[in-house]
Amino acid sequence: MAPETASRATPAQLLGMANGVVIQQCLYAVAKLGLADLLDSRPRTASELAGELKINEQALLRVMRLLTSQGVFEETALGAFAHTDLSQYLRTGVPGSVRSVMIFRGSQFFFAPFGEILYSIQTGQPAREKLFGMNAFDYLKKNPEMARIFDDAMTNMSELMGQAIANAYDFGAWGSVMDVGGGNGILLATILKAHRGLHGVLADLPHVLERARERGFLGGELEARCEMKPCDFLQQIPAGCRAYMMKSVVHDWDDERAHKILVNCRRAVPEDGVLLLLEYALSNANSPSMGRFVDIAMMLLTGGRERTVQEYRELLSDSGFRLNQVIAVPGDFSIIEAFPISN
Repeated sequence: MAPETASRATPAQLLGMANGVVIQQCLYAVAKLGLADLLDSRPRTASELAGELKINEQALLRVMRLLTSQGVFEETALGAFAHTDLSQYLRTGVPGSVRSVMIFRGSQFFFAPFGEILYSIQTGQPAREKLFGMNAFDYLKKNPEMARIFDDAMTNMSELMGQAIANAYDFGAWGSVMDVGGGNGILLATILKAHRGLHGVLADLPHVLERARERGFLGGELEARCEMKPCDFLQQIPAGCRAYMMKSVVHDWDDERAHKILVNCRRAVPEDGVLLLLEYALSNANSPSMGRFVDIAMMLLTGGRERTVQEYRELLSDSGFRLNQVIAVPGDFSIIEAFPISN
């Protein structure tokens, strides 16, 4: 069986995998240019688009033809392009838009560290810190334009999975929930809208909360049911809620600092409360999953990692929690529910 399997493998398969970087950067380019917004309701030629954007016509044509070959656009006539169902998600503000994610993933802040992957493999340290001389969060604090791009991308991602998370778990049963490291508050807002009797607290660094106020996701009718509290989860987490959740927080950190964050959570979570980690939970089998891609990104970008359920179980136990259940969420994500171990 093994020789037959091996005979079907070809060098072209590996070369095809390596082409992913070209596709990503072409998606970044058209997203950054806002090209999908310009197509709107009718086909347009590369000449028209290049003229409006003041860019090179032939270069744009070549990018558009590659993306068309991948089903992202449709060439309706020679040199004229229209939307497909796929390219609609590159538009601004449409449901399911990933335009901001593509802009972020093509930025030097995200993309450049992948050129230094050997550094991370050799040292175990994030390549991004080698390139930028500081950790990701300090860099964002000092570079507000990049922080806005990052914030927009995280907003897109939360919009994509937020409703599925809100529907997958009975947050309302706890009466109050604190979103620790909750960014601009869009996930908390989605959960509060789905669970009408719930009170919410957005906890993050002061400059992040300022951006959250500007975004206004927790404004309007939600304002009476939520508040914001400054929080550095590496130092201390505010008390006052029964449920505490963290989405894509623990995976940003190595085991030592993840343990520190969870210990701080344990100090805040009451005996009758719950901790909810919203993370990728890797399977033991090496099957394809989004989490395995994100795991390599964390290695290069933050020094963090994705973990298996057993690794989360052990990390939580060492921090004063008992893993109770893992709830799968569409999109390869999980809600990891943990109860405090009585002192």
